[in-house]
Amino acid sequence: MPKQPVGRILVVDDELSLMGALRDTLRDEGYRVTGVTSGARALAALGEEKFDLVLTDLVMPGQDGISLVEEALRIDPHLVAIIMTGHGSIPTAVEAMQAGAIDYVLKPIRLNALIPALERALTVRRLREKNAELESRVSERTAELEAANRELEAFSSSVSHDLRTPLRTITGFAELLLAREAAALPPEARRRVELIHAGADEMARLINGLLDFSRMGKKALEPGPVDVGALCREVFAGLGGEHAGRRVELRVGDLPSAVGDPFLLRQVMVNLVSNAIKFTRPRNRAVIEVGVAAVRDEPGPVYFVRDNGVGFEMRDAEKLFGVFQRLHSTSEFEGTGVGLATVRRIVERHGGRIWAQSSRDAGATFYFTLSPGPRP
Repeated sequence: MPKQPVGRILVVDDELSLMGALRDTLRDEGYRVTGVTSGARALAALGEEKFDLVLTDLVMPGQDGISLVEEALRIDPHLVAIIMTGHGSIPTAVEAMQAGAIDYVLKPIRLNALIPALERALTVRRLREKNAELESRVSERTAELEAANRELEAFSSSVSHDLRTPLRTITGFAELLLAREAAALPPEARRRVELIHAGADEMARLINGLLDFSRMGKKALEPGPVDVGALCREVFAGLGGEHAGRRVELRVGDLPSAVGDPFLLRQVMVNLVSNAIKFTRPRNRAVIEVGVAAVRDEPGPVYFVRDNGVGFEMRDAEKLFGVFQRLHSTSEFEGTGVGLATVRRIVERHGGRIWAQSSRDAGATFYFTLSPGPRP
């Protein structure tokens, strides 16, 4: 007896007695079977009912098994078909399989050969349906993500216009008070105005960070060769104002070149090196090392940026890459909590991944990979 679920089978044979005998035998085996004696009747049945499998004779008057299979698959692309043929028509049966049939069985039909063929074909049918269901879910999920991205873009636009305007008013009047009324303000009142101004500045940085994060997801990639070592040195030099007056040493190893968007990869390095400079501030002598690590199961180079700064607890590692996630207060270290989220978005768009290792007060290392074929 066939395993559940039972297949719905359409038997097609122009010899009425053979069709009837095969139909009844398969019913006895537990299948749900309909029998017809021509290709035209088979197509009509397929238009009226849903079948899982067509079991058709190869040679029939009017319409042969090959053309029937082709038309049946146009009606239901997930349908499976098995050809029944005599020994002398095996090459033609192979041709039928090229036209879309799953298998063929030889006449006279032996049940011990037919049942396994039916089960294999019905398994293919179920897999086709499952794949179609998964593809549908992926399409739905993709549509949901596209809608979410559109909403994010609309929100970003709203942030840019609706929030910046009143924020400029707050900042402007706070600056006016501090510039013109500072002498007349009591110390506590002046402190409060300064807090208002500082809070407005912080909100402006958060807005800019959110907009930058949104833009990174929309910018089309323009891949090209990138000299990662030279890029690190340029970035460090460009951040000179952040480490002026400090002892900060940059060590750049022998780094292989990468393929990626030069502008976006520069943003990765700016964020990672800038973080290393910032979180090594308590050190008398800061060391920032950029190199390549050997990591098991990683086919390409694994770049890293390591520092001897304040570090973090590993239980908080994943939080680092969330938008507006911070492990230190703004009174300790400035920042918006958007930089590493932006880095992860860029790295993932390049087909790579990023992760971090650290322990408190023992520095931090950020690893990332880049695929040779970044996504557009």
